Amino acid sequence: MSFTESEIKKALSFVIEPDLKKDIIELNLVSNIQYTSNKISFDLQINNPAMHNKKRIIEACEMHLNRILETTVDLDVSISPIPKAETPKENKVLPGVKNIIAIASGKGGVGKSTITANLAIALAQKGFKVGLVDADIYGPSMPLMFNVEHEKPMPVEVNGRNLIKPVESYGVKLLSIGFFADQDQAVVWRGPMATRALSQLFTEADWGELDYMLIDLPPGTGDIHLSLVQTVSVTGAIIVSTPQKVALIDARKAIGMFNLEQINVPIIGMIENMAYFTPEELPDNKYYIFGQDGLKSLAQENNIPLLGEIPLVQSIREAGDAGRPAILQENTPQAIAFNGFADNVVKAVENRNEKLDPTKKVEITNMDGCSTN
Repeated sequence: MSFTESEIKKALSFVIEPDLKKDIIELNLVSNIQYTSNKISFDLQINNPAMHNKKRIIEACEMHLNRILETTVDLDVSISPIPKAETPKENKVLPGVKNIIAIASGKGGVGKSTITANLAIALAQKGFKVGLVDADIYGPSMPLMFNVEHEKPMPVEVNGRNLIKPVESYGVKLLSIGFFADQDQAVVWRGPMATRALSQLFTEADWGELDYMLIDLPPGTGDIHLSLVQTVSVTGAIIVSTPQKVALIDARKAIGMFNLEQINVPIIGMIENMAYFTPEELPDNKYYIFGQDGLKSLAQENNIPLLGEIPLVQSIREAGDAGRPAILQENTPQAIAFNGFADNVVKAVENRNEKLDPTKKVEITNMDGCSTN
């Protein structure tokens, strides 16, 4: 069957660029169209060339070409990112990082670091460039979870500056205070020392270009949290909690901290960890050991999306201790739950960026009830 370039462009005009909300022909994103018989090839630029976006837009191109040309085409699409014009950035510290996401919990022991590690790897598996800062200065756990506790970040020279090169594991760039202290060494620092150490992980490291930087914060609402929002422009926060009432009390405090007028970091969602227990021999049963729908109710009360529910599974703990997070256990209930959570995070961040202006770095001089000293 024969067809023309005009007919090809007509078919492709039905394909919408997901981020820019207009068709790829109107946006002039298609070039170098070649065709012989039923074989069609062209170059295509898209805003987000992550793996899942590539697959989705190629499938859309193929569907509309087959429909309009009334044949089955043999399609070859070469995808590249749309060149970004240089725009002023609020965040001068990490100019190559698109989204900085703080992972927080009011209470310790709710699995925040486990959630962060699995989210980071899930995003990397989807084709995003991901970095992770272990900001839990007093109890760093990421080196163990990523099976790199014996690694040491190396120095690298960038534009005449000596910077720290993050350690890479499972497709994630990682820095932690745990790399700079012996495993048996207690980190005993006053507030200013801890915040200075955290600042160095951002300002003196070569992070390069990242789609997502995740910050694993310590429990509570203290100096580290204030130092973070003073150092970088945080895109949004995710609150981790179990459904247990005592955990929800502290989750409220975390929500309140990010909602403070002086801080004003958007909370893009909440994630319920240890939501329920399902015995391996009874896969259809759910036992709500820590209570049911506690975080769901809190999220609805505060008009915050619930991004997922992670089951209480022994292998999640075992996987973290072994340095191979549960997301790597393909097709298991826990891996499916973490993947669904990651998909919801991507959507929540895209929604936040579409509706809200970039977060401004916080200038804190005096806060009632808060101290930066």
